[in-house]
Amino acid sequence: MNIVSLEELPREKVTDFFHQHWGSPKMVISSGVYECASLDGFAVLNRDRVIIGLITYVFKDAECEIISLDSLEEKKGIGTSLMEEVEKVAAENGCRRITLITTNDNLLALKFYQKRGFRISTIHKDAVEKARRIKPEFPMIGNDGIPIRDEIELEKGVTGYGK
Repeated sequence: MNIVSLEELPREKVTDFFHQHWGSPKMVISSGVYECASLDGFAVLNRDRVIIGLITYVFKDAECEIISLDSLEEKKGIGTSLMEEVEKVAAENGCRRITLITTNDNLLALKFYQKRGFRISTIHKDAVEKARRIKPEFPMIGNDGIPIRDEIELEKGVTGYGK
């Protein structure tokens, strides 16, 4: 699997990815507003150097927050490999935990993260309504026809933290 740092890719390639898969590189969640194309992260490239997986993250004190994770080819280990890269970087940077936020409709993500040791830590009720004030293109209905209303925060301790 060809995993590269986002620093190795042209910025416009990363920006185009977010436009195509998120509608915009702007991510609005309870923890803040992020320009994903300018964040640290990793990508998985196929043989044609097309992005087929991408993860972004930020550091906040002794915490690493995953801002986005996309895998365009399911059940091939892309998401898992990207998560492992972030876990390594978090440990190298002395982080004690990794957090992330997803929406209430994203049942596949909830299953994916919990299988990898994440636990639900907080429910942010009606957080998506607040996000729509900043990013109005946020859809009302999500996966499986579920209304998108709340954010679910998950967390996991980092093993082997410290330098």
